[in-house]
Parts: sequence; structure tokens; C-alpha cells
Amino acid sequence: MMSRVLLLSFYAYLSFAFDLVLADEKRLETEAHSVPGTNVVLILIDDLGWSDLGCYGSDYYKTPNIDALAKDGVKFTDGYAACNVCSPTRAAILSGKYPARLLLTQWLPSGRWNARKDRMREARYVSNLALEEITIAETMREAGYRTAFMGKWHLGTETYYYPEHQGFDVNVAGRDYGAPGSYFYPFEGRWKIPTTGQVLQKQSPLDGKDGDYLVDRLAEEAEKFIVSSKESPFFLMLSHYAVHSPLQGKPEKVTDYEKTPAGQRQGKPDYAAMVESVDDSVGRVMRTLRRLNLEQNTLVIFTSDNGGFAKATSNSPLRANKGSNFEGGIRVPVLLQWPGHIKPGSVCEEPMISNDFYPTILRATGIKPRPFQHMDGMSLMPLLTESGDFERDAIYWHYPHYNQHPQSFPSGVIRDGDWKLIENFETGELQLFNLAMDIGESKNLVQQHPELTATLLTKLKRWRKSVGADPMQKNQLYESKTLSPN
Repeated sequence: MMSRVLLLSFYAYLSFAFDLVLADEKRLETEAHSVPGTNVVLILIDDLGWSDLGCYGSDYYKTPNIDALAKDGVKFTDGYAACNVCSPTRAAILSGKYPARLLLTQWLPSGRWNARKDRMREARYVSNLALEEITIAETMREAGYRTAFMGKWHLGTETYYYPEHQGFDVNVAGRDYGAPGSYFYPFEGRWKIPTTGQVLQKQSPLDGKDGDYLVDRLAEEAEKFIVSSKESPFFLMLSHYAVHSPLQGKPEKVTDYEKTPAGQRQGKPDYAAMVESVDDSVGRVMRTLRRLNLEQNTLVIFTSDNGGFAKATSNSPLRANKGSNFEGGIRVPVLLQWPGHIKPGSVCEEPMISNDFYPTILRATGIKPRPFQHMDGMSLMPLLTESGDFERDAIYWHYPHYNQHPQSFPSGVIRDGDWKLIENFETGELQLFNLAMDIGESKNLVQQHPELTATLLTKLKRWRKSVGADPMQKNQLYESKTLSPN
């Protein structure tokens, strides 16, 4: 009996040792592509649609510099923003967590819920990215990196939630609001929240001179930071306010796009001009890296915070737009370039989400992971370097709110493989799509696949419970109004 126990123990030990060897080999395989001291430039565009770049099929917008990132790096066909509106996605990028786990599921400040007109009460949400979160900037600064944030912050209603208190050594133009008063100096203006009537006076986010354009000024500041950091590793997050409204392009660029007949335009000329200016800024950053011989030692990430704005551009062949949980609202461009590590001209069809950038950056730079922080993200390194497996169960969204955008409704979403299920929180309606066969989400397959629908819905509900997602509730005021004889 004793010998049998000893034998079983020996086999268990061998199995354990073998698992350790495999794990160590996998770790070494990943670390072989980690380069301590690698610079990171994360470029985040506001409201840029999936179809708004030449490398994603547009023949209207002029984006040669951004297209070059795809040519020299990898393009994700199925890249996703963590939310269909801006603030939650930004929080997910910085924290590595789903917006639902953060209870930051709506843009800030909001005010779209109407107590008399909306059937459901929207879920609770916080108005700031909590200081307790260890952001990607804080982690990199602890590792010896210089850190800088430039542009749209939109994650704190008070100054003590601004970038300089979230791990960034430098903050240029990062404020509480999500759009400038104007893209032309002094970048000021007034904005009225439609549903509340609250008027916001937007002060100038940075200095300048007459004739300055905000996109150019941010690119200029980015260039200055790179030059000043050339002797030390740095993390730069260039977060453009563009191409968010107000739609204001440089006059000469607008005139050029107006030459295209109206029926052949993908978007408004002002918007097109803004896209081109953003592309110019990317070119300026990349030229600076090359001039300083830093390009080979820099990981560049390019993405958007949500889908394209319906009044500005067409997201075709995707359905809907910003504010919606159809593909046009959440599928976004994702490009990464890292010479010597990412194969030029690569195309990756594996679904990924904003939460993934945090662990990916840490793996690339050899910085120790923080699994309890970026718990909802996965390192993309196996996909970027074609080394190792990448196995993800599913991707999720939770948007328990109302907004003014077309085809928007409170909903939860799961994407599992090629399948996508949308649950309407207001009506209970379910929509099931096979994205491999129907990228435009035109055919609801719930009736054809009842078992799959039930399985995905169970997974979605289980996920919401696991992250502590706050649910919507029935709006008693709405019910009272509906049942009233008057």
C-alpha cells in the first residue's frame, strides 16, 4: 500500500515538474520578444471609424502615414473598443479592465437619461477613473520610464483626477471635457448639454498663437517630448481630440475634399480634412522617431476609442455608428508597429479589445505583469510575434445607458468566435449574428440557433455577475405615466 502511494506521489511530482518545464519554456519564448527599455507611443484618435483609413479600404480619406503603420506592422481586422462611447474605452486602455468592472460605463459628464421618457433607469456609474487603479503610466514610470499624456483625457471631473495624478510626468491639454471649444486657437468655446441645458465654457487647453490648429499643436508637443526623452525610455500617449466634433478642418484641406462630388464622399469635407490632419500628425511623430534613430526601439500602437460619428462619416460595410453596440459603434482600427518584432504587412483576424494594450505593453518592454490590475486584458505578443498560443474565451460589453446616437439602445454583448449576441436591456430582445458571414449584421439568427443563443446568453449573464456589472432597473415613473388614464 505504501509503495503504491509513493509511486503515485512520484508520478504526480513528475507531472508537476513537466508542467513547470512547459510553463518555463513558454515564459522564455515570450520573454525572447521582450526588450527592456523599448519606447512606447500609443496614439488614440477620437471617433475615428473602422472604415476611415486607406488601409481599411477607404479611397476617400487621405491617410498615407497611418497606412504606413499597417504596411510596416500588423493590422487587426477585428479590433474592438471597450465601449461604444469614449470615456469607458479610455479607462479600459489605462487600467486593463472592462468598463463594467470599473463601473465607468458612460461618457463623462453624461445626462442623457430622462426620468419621464425612458422605460428603464440607467445603471450607476462613476464620474472618474479611480486613483486606486494602477494605470499603465504608473507601472511604466515605476519601471524608470518618462511618461507623457497629450490631448483628450475625459476621465475626471476634478483636477485631482487629471493625468498628472494618474502616472504621467507631463500633461498637455488633458482636461475634464471631451472636445475642445474650437480646433483653432485659442481653442475656446461654449457647449450646451442637450438634455440638461447645462452650458459648459471650455477654456483653452494649451497655449499657442493665432492660426494654430489643435492637431498640429499636439503633434508639436509630442515631438518636443520625444526629443527631450531620447536618452531614456519613454511612454507617450498622444490622445487627439480629433476627429470629434466640432467638425472643423483646415480651410485649404476642406476645399480640396469639397472638389469630390457629394454622392462620392464617404464623409463630410470638414471631417475628411480633420482625418488628414491627424494623419499628418502621425507622420510627424514617425519622422521624429526616425530622425533620432528611435524607430527600431519603439512600439507604436494606433487605435480609436469608438466607431465613427453618424453625422460625420459612413461606417459601411459595418452597421450603425458611435453610441451603438452594432459593429459600427465598437469595431475600430488597430495597428501596431515594432520593427524587428512584428512582421511587416501582417494581418491578424483574431478579435482583440482595448483592455489588451496594457498587458501587451508590459510584455513587450519586459516589465513585470500586474495580473490583478490588467485582469481583463490579454497580451497580444503571441499574435504579434507569431510565437505561442492565444486562447481567449470571449469578449464582452456592458452599456446600461441611453444616448442620442442612431441605432443605440441599452444592451449587453458577447462575441465568442465568429458569433455575436446582443441583449436589449429595455425589451429583452436578442439578436444573434455570424460576423464571418454577415459583417453588416443584417440577419438575426436567433430562431435558427436557439441552443447557441441560450448558451451565449448564459455566458454573458455569468460574465456580468463576475465583474460586478451594475444592472438597469425598471423606471417606476415611466410605468406610472404609461398606466395613467390621462
